Amino acid sequence: MSAPPERGPTRTYSGEAIEVHWEPRLCIHVQNCVRNLPQVFKAGERPWIVIDGAGADAVAATVEQCPTGALHYRRLDGGPQEQAPDETVVDPRPDGPLFVRGRLRIVGDEGGVIREDTRVALCRCGGSANKPFCDGTHRRIGFTTG
Repeated sequence: MSAPPERGPTRTYSGEAIEVHWEPRLCIHVQNCVRNLPQVFKAGERPWIVIDGAGADAVAATVEQCPTGALHYRRLDGGPQEQAPDETVVDPRPDGPLFVRGRLRIVGDEGGVIREDTRVALCRCGGSANKPFCDGTHRRIGFTTG
């Protein structure tokens, strides 16, 4: 399952074998990408994604570790596209959001689909300005789960 293309402002970084789509409004700067593949994902630099800094398989594997769904990819080389896990998993983060993975459909108050995706971070502090998604407010307001 791929994220729909009309999700909001997205930046696309293209190489010969893969392109990466970044949706800033979903990014809460967990920085798995920066830690796992620093030659491609370079916080503080512009452009911050140097798509040809590693092979397409490494880029794809790193993007799939983004817990918020802010990063997605499209293989241009015939390589495998991201697949949703068979099982839906909810991972409550200490003092933070719910990281959810699976074949996800988020429905709003009036029954309309807000998002279909494979990965999301849902707010549980109640303070996000981007509900139901986390925007990092839990850090600013000192939210604790314990």
